[in-house]
Amino acid sequence: MSAGGPALREASRAAPGASGAQRAESAARLLERCRAEVRPDLVDAVGRLHPWLAEMAGYSFGWCEVGGAARTGAGGGKGLRQALALLGAEAAGAPARRGTPAAVAVELVHVFSLLHDDVMDGDETRRSRPTVWHAYGTGPAVLAGDALFALGVETLAHAGPSSQSARSVRMLSGALGELVRGQADDLLFASRPWSGERQVRAEEYRAMVEGKTGALLGCAAALGAALGGAQPPAVAALDRAGRSMGVAFQLADDVLGLWGDPAVTGKPVHGDLRERRKTYPVLAALSSATPAGRSLRSLLERDGDPAEATALAEAAGGREATLAEARRHLAAARSALTEPTLGVGASRDLMTLAEYALRRHR
Repeated sequence: MSAGGPALREASRAAPGASGAQRAESAARLLERCRAEVRPDLVDAVGRLHPWLAEMAGYSFGWCEVGGAARTGAGGGKGLRQALALLGAEAAGAPARRGTPAAVAVELVHVFSLLHDDVMDGDETRRSRPTVWHAYGTGPAVLAGDALFALGVETLAHAGPSSQSARSVRMLSGALGELVRGQADDLLFASRPWSGERQVRAEEYRAMVEGKTGALLGCAAALGAALGGAQPPAVAALDRAGRSMGVAFQLADDVLGLWGDPAVTGKPVHGDLRERRKTYPVLAALSSATPAGRSLRSLLERDGDPAEATALAEAAGGREATLAEARRHLAAARSALTEPTLGVGASRDLMTLAEYALRRHR
């Protein structure tokens, strides 16, 4: 992307009227190019860490094996946050490269959150590999996460003039505060009952997800735009769009957590239910006045079989309700991206990525 970002973006864009498969391929190419744009700066940043911490960070990014040997094959995640930051800069009319510090910072912070999240949830597998805490130990994983968090803030602190970098750090710290509050709610939800006055409501879940997932995605797009010189209305619009995308992404992940193929998701099937996590498909199914919804409630209250609970959640409409809610948030993102000062091409690419992420449940 650095060699004439928009040209590469155009090469990745699906033609109007393209099929779902063509649009998915277009999005995959765009993500690949964004990762290629950001990776040298990301590798350089991680290389400034203590060697042991850098190894754990490299393992979490999918660059190496335990012990530091280079890993062959696929790397880490899809890099959605990186892409949002670069496209945020382009939406502001700037070269994608202007958003690279934001892309590096949000990716570092995102991986920090995953390392700590896996420790808190006790998850032993991520992306079909042992999690960092399972491979290296709990203490080292927490320390590596702390290092990535500090490195993300440092990256923004040196991005551009002092006034711009100070604004960027404030934006990131605000998103981190929301992320932490969302994570706190998520942990507390696990101890709440499946029924009664204290049961988790769908609106509570949406608020939790906007903090835990949406805030950082909104921050990624907004930071890229801010570093690209966008005016406040454009920055705010991209933040709203990213937040709505984040909620939609999490809802799609909830569907995958119950009905996805472990070979694709990299996580054990029904893991969320075994951990008593209140995900949207289950909450939606419990709120339905159907025999399946009532049976699901009874089953969950006695810690019944997760596979049976999954089947009941689908019969009670949990899957379809979740996908409908995700589509509603995608529509909200699309509406935010109609802000007149945003570049049309970059806005269209942002929606292509959002729709691609949502289609993962199929």
